[in-house]
Amino acid sequence: MVWGDVHRWFVLGTASVTAAALLALLAPADASAAVAGGSGCAGRKMRTLPFTTGSVQVFKSGGYVCAVTLPKTVGGRKAMSVSLQARGNRPVVDQGRYVRRAGPVTVHAGQRCVRVKGSVGSGSVSSGWILC
Repeated sequence: MVWGDVHRWFVLGTASVTAAALLALLAPADASAAVAGGSGCAGRKMRTLPFTTGSVQVFKSGGYVCAVTLPKTVGGRKAMSVSLQARGNRPVVDQGRYVRRAGPVTVHAGQRCVRVKGSVGSGSVSSGWILC
């Protein structure tokens, strides 16, 4: 083997390893790690908390919990909010005037309970401590 052949194989090998590493980073490990239904949250859906004007969806992946508020009807900007709090920590809040959703908000809960709140217009929901 001459030096040119060694160099060519080295370059091809390096390119293959780099491509494989990028694919591994970009592709989810399994279906549960994929972003769930366009909600913006990764993981498995644990709860849906319905209320008169919308719902809050709660997802869990590893020690992380994620929540998003969805309106019952999409169209026009509405006042929406979502709040997620791991027990012992301050809540993480997203609020504003949105068309499709408030959130996602994510907290590291580990094995701790979380409290979820959400609202769309005049309707709202509060979970109390869940996922304990």
